[in-house]
Amino acid sequence: MIPALPEIGGQLGVADENRRQLVVIVYMAGFGVGQLFWGPLADRFGRKSVLAIGVVLYALFAALCGLAWSFPVLIGGRLAMGMSAAVTRVLVLAMVRDLFDGEAMARVMSLVFMVFMLVPVLAPNLGQLILLVASWRAIFIVLAAFAGVMWLWSFLRLPETLHPEYRRALNPALIASAARQAATDRLSIGYTLAMTALFGGLTAYIASIQQIVFDVFRAPHLIGPVFAAVAAPMALASWGNAKIVGRLGLRRVGHGGLIAFVAVTGLHVLVARVPGEPLWLFVTLMGLTLTAFAFTTSNFGTLAMTNMAAIAGTASSVQGVVGTVVGQSSALPSDRHSTGRLSRSSSACLPAVWRASGSCCGRNAAGC
Repeated sequence: MIPALPEIGGQLGVADENRRQLVVIVYMAGFGVGQLFWGPLADRFGRKSVLAIGVVLYALFAALCGLAWSFPVLIGGRLAMGMSAAVTRVLVLAMVRDLFDGEAMARVMSLVFMVFMLVPVLAPNLGQLILLVASWRAIFIVLAAFAGVMWLWSFLRLPETLHPEYRRALNPALIASAARQAATDRLSIGYTLAMTALFGGLTAYIASIQQIVFDVFRAPHLIGPVFAAVAAPMALASWGNAKIVGRLGLRRVGHGGLIAFVAVTGLHVLVARVPGEPLWLFVTLMGLTLTAFAFTTSNFGTLAMTNMAAIAGTASSVQGVVGTVVGQSSALPSDRHSTGRLSRSSSACLPAVWRASGSCCGRNAAGC
């Protein structure tokens, strides 16, 4: 959506640049809240059928956004799209936990998080390509069509991964008990809070990068290359994490990535305070930031799910809601530069990681 925000604002009468960011922010809010519902449904009815329902709803709401006749209708459609898309975040993590644990899970999670992180970072390139031949409405039609392809692929190829003994009734007391377990387990909540701060920084970057490149650096023609240059190191880091985590361990790699994240974002805050920061330096520092991000999140996500096998769907919902909704608060439209928010987010990770790592070491958990 990001390259299309000026065109969307022009056609739908939204002059305020920060209001245009709601196209991204509201989607992420829906993505966070929607996760609350999909996990318990998947623990009851299985992963495959619930995933199929969510993807169909996503396609329908994407089509609605493509037909939107006003900005409020577009925002409502984007909220519903986000709530529908939340099914993928919840069920992908639950299915990985159904099938793997420990370092094997971390290797798979590295690839999963690579996709989750790269898609929103690289998507503006696709959006810009579509805008070369069609209007912003075509972006939503492409998304709807893509959802249809994914629905067909998952229907034909995806097995049911929920273990029969872990199937849970849709009982409010059982759901509340599982949610409480996910919210009070030290590994689960500690690493979830750490990822919350990290994803808050990523969302701030995604929401503000269009204004940074267009207005701060005055280089709108470079928005695509900027996204690609920042995302490429992150993809390589995610791939590399899958290779080294088995040798070095989840905790060592994840905590090392967090230390690097804090160091790079702190440096970028200092650089950003000096007038005349060049675009190449901004891209370099953001690439290093997201490289550290890649070495952190997949391992923290695995550690957070360590004790959640029996309630993987509900636990994924709770962790996802906390991570997305709370992290979203640090990305509300406000200023035109994301480095300060990235640094604050990275610093906020440290207490949560400290508490979680203490629990991890105390229990000698697998992979720590």
